[in-house]
Amino acid sequence: MFIDKNLANYFVRSTERGAYGASLFKGKGDKIAADQAAVDEMRKELNKINMKGKIVIGEGELDEAPMLYINEEVGTKKGEEFDIAVDPLEGTNFTAKDLPNALSVLAVARKNNLLQAPDMYMEKIAIGPNLPKNLIDLDLGIKKNIELLCEAKNTSPDKLTACILKRPRHNQIIEALKSMKVKINFISDGDVSGVISVGITNSNIDIFIGIGGAPEGVLAAAALNCLNCQMQTRLVFNDDKEKKRAKKLGIINLDQKYGINDMIKGDVIFCATGVTDGDLVNGIKDKGKYFESETFLLHKSSNTNKIIKSKVLK
Repeated sequence: MFIDKNLANYFVRSTERGAYGASLFKGKGDKIAADQAAVDEMRKELNKINMKGKIVIGEGELDEAPMLYINEEVGTKKGEEFDIAVDPLEGTNFTAKDLPNALSVLAVARKNNLLQAPDMYMEKIAIGPNLPKNLIDLDLGIKKNIELLCEAKNTSPDKLTACILKRPRHNQIIEALKSMKVKINFISDGDVSGVISVGITNSNIDIFIGIGGAPEGVLAAAALNCLNCQMQTRLVFNDDKEKKRAKKLGIINLDQKYGINDMIKGDVIFCATGVTDGDLVNGIKDKGKYFESETFLLHKSSNTNKIIKSKVLK
């Protein structure tokens, strides 16, 4: 079952408002207030949509009223049933410091078609479109995955660029990439846009590798699903408490590797509105009575892949 193409406009409005809310706190050093404003604005807009929506990936896992929490119901309670993954503000630090690449993001699929990933870490590897199926595998290690990618692209490692979050936990991966002379594009936050970069033509990123947030992993998978890319992930557990949380969300095999089709089933809409200017889209521009926004919109079944520029009344 496809999702009505016209619904995409309503979801775009939700990320536009979320981005606008966050933009009011650009450069003010208060990431909590920025996140809260994004949540409030996005929730208000989602509740106007004629749907029975359920947040399956959100800001919290308990009934935390200020946040768009997991299992919160949104929409008018009339219409079709949808599962929604949200990150009202991807890049809270970017917003607080007025740095590039802060986004307001969501993905929508039909009921039970999005992986309910708990708020914990996830191993990720992703590559772009037009490559042999099942080319990459987390269990093969960095060296083998790079070799396979080189073979498929008919190139050498020094011609490849890998995107990775700059974190101490990635030191071994970084050393392996450097030893093969792979170029590295470090990001400090925001691994949704980092993962998506493998599917963007002008980004020149060949592979994304590393451990980041599981909710962000599912959001990125929604975009890559529309862009015909490849991704494999696996949850990373720090303690038994996290394992219990995963089981509570219905995850039985804790060691499972997830491909895009395991995380996203059927049709999907993905939208990301810029809070600050970035590689994907430009940020919110306050024009007094209205604001200007840019949103990256993807819709799988209609092959929609475009940037929407809007002027929105406050």
